[in-house]
Amino acid sequence: MKAFQLFKYNSTDIRLQKVEIDRPRIRPNEVLIEVKAAGVNPLDNLITRGEVKLVTPYRFPLTMGNECSGIVAETGPEVHDLSVGDRVFTRLPTDQIGAFAEYVAAPAVAVAHMPQGLDFIEAASIPLTALTAYQALELMAPKASEHIFISGGSGGLGAMAIPLAKARGLVVYTNGNKASRERVLALGADRYLDYRQEDYLKELSPVDYVLDSVGGKELSKQIQLLKAGGMIVSLRGLPNGRFAKRFGLPWWKQSLFSLVAHRLDREARARNATYEFLFVEANGRQLTEVAHLIEKQGIRPSIDKVFAFEQANEALAKVAQGGSAGKVILSLAN
Repeated sequence: MKAFQLFKYNSTDIRLQKVEIDRPRIRPNEVLIEVKAAGVNPLDNLITRGEVKLVTPYRFPLTMGNECSGIVAETGPEVHDLSVGDRVFTRLPTDQIGAFAEYVAAPAVAVAHMPQGLDFIEAASIPLTALTAYQALELMAPKASEHIFISGGSGGLGAMAIPLAKARGLVVYTNGNKASRERVLALGADRYLDYRQEDYLKELSPVDYVLDSVGGKELSKQIQLLKAGGMIVSLRGLPNGRFAKRFGLPWWKQSLFSLVAHRLDREARARNATYEFLFVEANGRQLTEVAHLIEKQGIRPSIDKVFAFEQANEALAKVAQGGSAGKVILSLAN
């Protein structure tokens, strides 16, 4: 089968190699998915550059791709909730990625039935961002009517995080490019800021929670937006000791990450707030809950651009440029 693989980390070249490899053989608790579409994410480029190797090291060659939609082609004898022919979607386990391929093997517990009414392109855009938002909100444990700021809400994360936050009764503030204002407000955001013209520290009162998708210098700035007792969950910051413990990493990594993220933990404590790092994990049960919410509320994912499978490197380059108005997708449909 055709696949796109990484053969070594490269901090300056994010291109993958197109190869022919054997179709995966499934274990008793797994399903084989014929991939119809795969989501392309900043995480893919972070992996290629070696920026997450301390969190989740990989062996080479590595078939890339973290999320996909498709059709169940085969099931293991221990699988009972999925059948051949089912239309499914998944965020693959961090140690078993491989969605940039014609077929991928996945543990059944990481797989869910696609939301009814969505096509494969739309479904492939959901798992990583939806589970990220879901798990961030679980970590925050917010109460209805509390306030959250979601940075970069005009991208693929916002398309899922905003409806999920609104479903919990939160007041949602976000920012992004001017052109996406009406589309993002239609997702349910209570206020949308043009990041080029409006400074959230000046425009907003302190909030209970921040979901950070930007990192860098913006992370410290967003910590200043928190109320006392608030929490910021970052997807692009530095992993800290609490994350390492939750993620089940060895003690030496827990100690290392505690040192690495000491400044961010200290900045949050100075405001009597909490800094957390999140690396999204596969979870079919949570993905099923997301699918039900999508069906109930009629949510339609925001798609920026669809590339043919052979254009995987062009898709990765577009994601690396930033500024996408929704998700970038690879299509393997015939």
